[in-house]
Amino acid sequence: MRIAEGLEMLEIEAQIMGGSERIYPVLMWDDEHVMLVDTGYPGITETFQAGFAEAGVAWDRLDTVLITHQDLDHIGGLPAILEQRPSIRVLAHPLERPYIEGERMLLKHTPEAIAAAEAMLPPNVPAEWRRAFLHVLSHPPRARVDAELTDGEVLQVAGGVTVITTPGHSPGHVSLYHDASGTLVAGDSLTVKDGELHGPDPRATPDMPAALASLRRYAGLTIHTVICYHGGLYRGDAGKRIAELAEGK
Repeated sequence: MRIAEGLEMLEIEAQIMGGSERIYPVLMWDDEHVMLVDTGYPGITETFQAGFAEAGVAWDRLDTVLITHQDLDHIGGLPAILEQRPSIRVLAHPLERPYIEGERMLLKHTPEAIAAAEAMLPPNVPAEWRRAFLHVLSHPPRARVDAELTDGEVLQVAGGVTVITTPGHSPGHVSLYHDASGTLVAGDSLTVKDGELHGPDPRATPDMPAALASLRRYAGLTIHTVICYHGGLYRGDAGKRIAELAEGK
């Protein structure tokens, strides 16, 4: 979905745990650069390529990938993309880098979490698929990070995109603000459910107090549109709603 000039919300379908899930990465571009924000689950690169084609952006123009945080559904496609396009520059927060590069195990992939995920698999899932799924959880994808993001940094793409550090959902979670269109790319710091804006999913957020406090970082921004990785688009009174969420309402 086209949000503004040089800004597209991709709608990506993935088959997960015997069901279907839709995620909403973001594509930003201008005459010089094309940047993808988050890369989805492993094994769906072709779906991303189709999303690029629908947006009218050539896949071979992609030169930058920004990872908002370390979770599998955000970093899963990165190794395959880099295998195709090794010249791509990868950006992430320094606190997320060792997890993305595989020096440390992803924070949410504890033995207990993996066991819980296995228990949630439908009984009709084939044994081969089950083994592959659990192997990915135990041995998540890893890929290099080329440059570390800093709070307030302005990335020179699509007229300028500001990096906002929003820890809580993960230690180095970042969000992005596209000033020209008033679009907040919220990553997993916010979610949309049934058309309403909510805070991060508490089941997947290790530090909810920090995550809610991070929402105050959005105060003062003129936000016309919010893109949440889970839930997609929100165009209500975002400023008012985010302030309420930050206060735990």
